[in-house]
Amino acid sequence: MNVRVRRSLPVLAAAVVLAVYGSAVMAQQKDPAFGVWKLNLAKSKYSPGPAPKELTVTIEADGPGRKVTAVGVAGDGTPLSWGYSGTFDGKDIRVTGNNPDADFIILRRISPTTTRSTFKKDGKRTIVNGVSVSADGKTLAVASSGVNAKGQTVKNTQIFDKQ
Repeated sequence: MNVRVRRSLPVLAAAVVLAVYGSAVMAQQKDPAFGVWKLNLAKSKYSPGPAPKELTVTIEADGPGRKVTAVGVAGDGTPLSWGYSGTFDGKDIRVTGNNPDADFIILRRISPTTTRSTFKKDGKRTIVNGVSVSADGKTLAVASSGVNAKGQTVKNTQIFDKQ
């Protein structure tokens, strides 16, 4: 192999690694769901209720995926605090904290502004969320359907405002 070619291989390899890593970082920075979102109770609908008294969701970059933290107060006054970290690879991700309807979640990206989250409890699918960010990036809408851990049919629309 030519000496000039041998010397340029490490430089080329480093450039490829930086390009791939840089693309992943840029893609993460452009995710419109990143930020702090506060539940707008007046615009949200819960069936069955009760709606949470308050809920704040923080979505941030976590490597090639995202970290989500939900904190608030349930309709009965008990504290809510749960979250997860994972990627959009269709694999089970452990849910931590006190989410009564999920011990795992599966994430799928539908488009740059839309994702699907499938919650599972004890190996069974419970709730599926369609999550979308508005064109102006100020509103996050979550359409939830399924059967919760109590066996109740769920059809919720949650509207969150960016903080």
